[in-house]
Amino acid sequence: MTDLVRELVLSTSICQLSSLFSTFTVQLFNDMQTDQRPVIGISCGDINGIGIELIIKTVSDTRLLDICTPVIFASNKALNFYRKSVPEINFNFSTIKEANRVNHKQVNLFSCWEDEVAIVPGQLTDIGGKYAVLSLVTAAQALKDGKIDGLVTAPIHKKNTQSQEFNFTGHTPYLKNLFGVQDVLMFMVADNMRVGLVTEHVPVNEIAKNITREAILSKLQLMNNSLKKDFLINKPRIAVLGLNPHAGDEGLIGKEEDDIIRPAIKEAKQRDIFCFGPYSPDAFFAHGNHEKFDAVLAMYHDQGLIPFKSLAFGEGVNYTAGLQGVRTSPDHGVAFDIAGKNQADESSFREAIFKCVDIIRNRKEYEEQMKNPLKKISARMVANAVDEKITE
Repeated sequence: MTDLVRELVLSTSICQLSSLFSTFTVQLFNDMQTDQRPVIGISCGDINGIGIELIIKTVSDTRLLDICTPVIFASNKALNFYRKSVPEINFNFSTIKEANRVNHKQVNLFSCWEDEVAIVPGQLTDIGGKYAVLSLVTAAQALKDGKIDGLVTAPIHKKNTQSQEFNFTGHTPYLKNLFGVQDVLMFMVADNMRVGLVTEHVPVNEIAKNITREAILSKLQLMNNSLKKDFLINKPRIAVLGLNPHAGDEGLIGKEEDDIIRPAIKEAKQRDIFCFGPYSPDAFFAHGNHEKFDAVLAMYHDQGLIPFKSLAFGEGVNYTAGLQGVRTSPDHGVAFDIAGKNQADESSFREAIFKCVDIIRNRKEYEEQMKNPLKKISARMVANAVDEKITE
């Protein structure tokens, strides 16, 4: 202890020391809580769509800072452009130059570009697609590099994002390629139902040839693993839908159920995946059978998303299962018809951030459980235990 510190301690009363210690303890606790908040990156989506408006409306609620630290990947000028369209909202942010050097007490902006960009709300332009991709690529790389803990993506338009450098039909195939994984699952999740897809953005006349035993098995494995690790469901129950009307009607309306789907389900069960089917999609959802399962595997996009968007309680979220990182997005598109009009509802976007944070925490809890899989006996149970009598 230095002479200066010793003199300071001796000249400070016990009461003052106690007060200082209390302040220090509170500050230390707050710092620990801050360290535990995940850093959530947010890509801005098409700059002519509703993405930036949704972001501003969502992160302007300062209560969000209690559960995470948002980092927006866009530009100062783009944020200020849309901030004018929501004048009733008080929105502040701090600009950072490195994605992993964030201010946990504020919303952060990682500036992806400084260019003068023409923003035309509601218009499908090449510029809108170019900067949507730039935002996504920058944010996704930060996720892969571990500079952020999770990623929430605002909507992009498939038509103006296509190029030689970005030849993908959407976020999901791009992230699959970036992370170098063999397969991923487009997983729509809500409070009362979860629906995954075997095929995603595939033309209807090409769906059947993409329904293979290997594809179904891969998606079932991804879904089963995600339900355990990302949603902490110990023994997931999965329903598998058929491809044809009435699930083929015993081969009268198609052979895929008998030749492909049932064999895939049988093999999945041999891999300890608790799955059932194939079920006729119309009767399955009409009778509320989705509530009896932890998740449903649909064969194609509309077969799964139409009932999901119709029946999901609350706001649905699109989650990409199978990545090393966590990525979510709202379950809607760019909505050019209302862009820049202060009409966009941020509920789904907010839920996407909440779900991203939940999954990050669930993964950590799952890892802790796997370190010590033995169930811990509570102190109450031990206290009530009766000692075994030993006869000598």
